[in-house]
Parts: sequence; C-alpha cells; structure tokens
Amino acid sequence: MPAQQKKVIFCIAGVLSFACALGIAAAVGTQLWIKGTILCKTGALLVNATGPELEKFIGEIQYGLFYGERVRQCGLGGRPFRFSFFPDLLKIIPASIHVSVILFCTVLIVFALVGTGFFMYNAFGNPYETLHGPVGLYLWSFISCSCSGLIMILFSSEVKIHHLSEKIANYKEGSFIFKTHDEQFQDSFWIILVCSLVHFLNVLLIRLAGFEFPFSKSKESETTTTGAVDLMY
Repeated sequence: MPAQQKKVIFCIAGVLSFACALGIAAAVGTQLWIKGTILCKTGALLVNATGPELEKFIGEIQYGLFYGERVRQCGLGGRPFRFSFFPDLLKIIPASIHVSVILFCTVLIVFALVGTGFFMYNAFGNPYETLHGPVGLYLWSFISCSCSGLIMILFSSEVKIHHLSEKIANYKEGSFIFKTHDEQFQDSFWIILVCSLVHFLNVLLIRLAGFEFPFSKSKESETTTTGAVDLMY
C-alpha cells in the first residue's frame, strides 16, 4: 500500500481513538449509565394497589459511577433524593466490582490516548519493528478493546446480578421495601460498547494498511525456516 494511504489510515485510526478517550472521559462523569423505576412494595401491599393506583408507588432512579438521583414514591407524592457512591453507599454495594469498573475506565482512557499518540507517530514519524510500530498498534488496540469488554461485563453483573438499583433504593429506608420495577442501560454505558467496536475497527485498519497480525507473521516465518531446512537435506 502507498505510504500516503497508510498515513491517511493511521490518522483516521488516531482520530477515532482520541474520540473514544474523550467520550469515555465524558461518560465516566455523568449519571447516564442506568435509568429505571422503583416500586415501593410495602406501600403497594398495604393498600393492595393495582392498575392505575400502582403508579402512585412507582418512583424513578438514575445514576452513573459516582452519583445519581431518585424520586421516592410511596403513595404520598414524589420526594427527590440525590446520592453519592463515595463514601455513602460503599457499605451496601459490591464495592470491589464498582471500583474495578472505574479503574478499567481509567485504564481505557489512558490506553486510548496512548494508541492515539502511536497512530500519529506511525503516520508522520519513522516507526520501527518494536512497540513503536505495528506491534504496538495491535497491542494498544487489543488492550483497549479488552478493557471495554470488561467494563461492560462488570457493570452489567453489578446491576443485574447484584441488584444495584434495589440496594440503592433500600438504603436507609427502614421498614419500607423497594423493588426494581424496570431499568435500562443509558447512553454512557453504550458509549463503552461503541468504543469497543471502534478499537476493533482500528485493528482492521492496521491490517488494511498492510501489517500482518504479530502471531501470524511469526508462524509464516517458522514455515519459511522449516522449508529452507528441508531443502538443505
């Protein structure tokens, strides 16, 4: 492939990687990860609420990785609350999973920025066959893609398996019991998926630029070496 086309491909990959870093940094700071509704089960059972009456006992909840807000509905009108994960909720949530999600988000931002720098270096500099060259581009893209997948798996398990919304809703509620009525992942969560796909696309762009996958290249060299030895005999 001509050098000019390689520059264009690497520049596109670098811009995409930088856009991912910005998108993830913005997503981490928002509360648009989960949005749902919470049922005041105790209140609904007390009056045997059904149908339209049940709406009086369904509140809303929305949160991100650091803070969120909810509207408490127990039949007497909505009461809004704001909450913070640090330090208020650390004792009731799966803290190790939650901190891991934030940690992997940070790692993802770092490696997306590192990938951006190396893509631009390969486009305008003089790369060589080390981590500065194609091997490094594959490595940074693979790490970023893997981190994105881990973030989605960990956060999904925290919400769906460990019932994060219910734990938040029942925090300091005493005799009232709240249950998750409905919940959906929001924009910030899907940004992680988009970034995972972008880093996978970057791997394909590196291959399109004419650089073999590192392992396939080593296998080809082994085959060539074996053939040369056979010819000697």
